[in-house]
Amino acid sequence: MGSSEGAPAADTYPRKILEYMEGFLISKTVFTSCELGVFDVLLGAGRPLSAGEISRAVGASLDGTERLLAACTGLQLLSTHQDNGQVLYSNTEQASVYLTRSSPVSLYQSIQYSSRTIYLCWHYLTDAVRSGKNQYEKAFGVSSQDLFQALYRSDEEMVKFMHLMNSIWNICGKDVVTAFDLSPFKVICDLGGCSGALAKQCTSAYPECTVTIFDLPKVVHVSREHFVSEADQRISFHEGDFFKDHLPEADLYILARILHDWTDERCIELLRRIYKACKPGGAVLLVEALLREDGSGPLTVQLYSLNMLVQTEGRERTDVQYAALLAAAGFTNIQHCLTGKTYDAVLGHKET
Repeated sequence: MGSSEGAPAADTYPRKILEYMEGFLISKTVFTSCELGVFDVLLGAGRPLSAGEISRAVGASLDGTERLLAACTGLQLLSTHQDNGQVLYSNTEQASVYLTRSSPVSLYQSIQYSSRTIYLCWHYLTDAVRSGKNQYEKAFGVSSQDLFQALYRSDEEMVKFMHLMNSIWNICGKDVVTAFDLSPFKVICDLGGCSGALAKQCTSAYPECTVTIFDLPKVVHVSREHFVSEADQRISFHEGDFFKDHLPEADLYILARILHDWTDERCIELLRRIYKACKPGGAVLLVEALLREDGSGPLTVQLYSLNMLVQTEGRERTDVQYAALLAAAGFTNIQHCLTGKTYDAVLGHKET
């Protein structure tokens, strides 16, 4: 008999490693199903459909559609039903709620952005790790010297990004704006407020507050046109660059998924500008996905931090690291709250 030294034990099987290797297959299955409109067709039909009916509705081959539907069934995004020997498909509840375009909490736009922008950047992850720099130039042929010029490299790309943020805060916004009692803060400024989804969550949770969305002029224009209506009377806009322009005075400033885009130095620069503009007794609320203190997780946040490497100048941080940034800008009485969901909250105060 030959030596078995160094061979794996007979009962071992690299299940996890194989799952990780195949993870991108799952992502692309979801991306393609959404792009073709599979879940929209099934929702609109109001009844289970055959693979043939679905393939005709989405304009795809029968063979390809059958394979895609089988994979979606395996992912528990679709349910199957037998009818006289024929297999019929319907959406699961999760698919109807989160993967159809018409749902108020749809992740469709977020999935499209992941498919068409983030996925392309991640093709250059090895280059990002080697260089320590984002990969917009290789992925899209645009300079990333000005981060948001790269992010908003076309009107279409800017609108896609705004839809992404809108879908995130439609689902996660209530948890983060109610992580602390913000009712004492009547005048709120949402810096980089984008589509206004988080501002709407604030006015819903705190009926006595007003919110000013501060963002770049072209973002404000699109937000007014497509996202915030005249019915949202307690929401207003202020155009500007928060690193360069005057910040409106407020009781509370919100930075939701902003600081993770930037280096520590730029974060402190921005926080000092906020501290100067903030009313005495006011505060700043950071909304971020927090790493554990030892960096051991959560896995989602560790992967987000890699995404920040590929796409931005920043990183994900622990609550202690965010507290240090706030303290460096002058804020005190710093607290954090883990929501148990994807995004958490850190609150720092300006003394009276």
